[in-house]
Amino acid sequence: MSPKAQIPSHRKPRSSKMNTALRAGMTGGVMGTIALTAAAAPALAADKNAPADTVEMPTLSTADSNALAAESLHHSAQQYSLQQAQQDAATEAKQEAKETKKKAEAEAKRKAEAKKKAEAARKAAAEAKERASRSTERSSLTTNAAAPQGGNVATLLSFLRAQVGKSYVMGATGPSAYDCSGLTQAAYKQVGVNLPRTSQPQSTAGTPVSLDNLQPGDLLYWGGAGSAYHVAVYVGGGKFIGAQNSSTGIVERPLSYDQPTGAVRVL
Repeated sequence: MSPKAQIPSHRKPRSSKMNTALRAGMTGGVMGTIALTAAAAPALAADKNAPADTVEMPTLSTADSNALAAESLHHSAQQYSLQQAQQDAATEAKQEAKETKKKAEAEAKRKAEAKKKAEAARKAAAEAKERASRSTERSSLTTNAAAPQGGNVATLLSFLRAQVGKSYVMGATGPSAYDCSGLTQAAYKQVGVNLPRTSQPQSTAGTPVSLDNLQPGDLLYWGGAGSAYHVAVYVGGGKFIGAQNSSTGIVERPLSYDQPTGAVRVL
């Protein structure tokens, strides 16, 4: 048999090799398919023309196909790893921003609470200082009242009775006219006791006493202790002397005429 008559017998094995390369190329991905197409083009053309001397088509070995497939998988793995890293970085950045915001809010809250506590402490210290100052002033007044310089109740009462009938004038301190605290200040000054000028501090200038246990010379007040709006002096027999108002002037009246709120003992 001539060489030309044997050509058809070579085509079938070549076609089998192409099928093997095609399957390998599909396994290797796009890169393998492109390589397979380029290699198979001359062989396809040879099959149509069927020349006497046909060149064998290059085939891809299993090793080459596996290499292409491995390269494709490696490339895909790199892309996936990059995408996953980007997603992880974005998630981490978002979480860090959330934690930073949370910490900032907690710090702001802590500072606000600290400021509030500091303000409360400052206010409490100021109030304590003011109370201490008042207590010191009260103690000083009490001390002065407890040790009058040569005065006595009789002198005090004598002075008060001498003022009855004089005028009441707001802000007056004598000798022709008085307001309520001006009269009491002038009266206690006769026996060496220096009272404050107004009724509010006068109402805390001695030792508090019950209205049921009054003694002549006790200072009476109307309103709250430390916030009294009127003062007078108890003269005994259930009566007091005081500069009442501009209508009555300085009068002596029974306690029932205008019941006082409280009293302090300054003599």
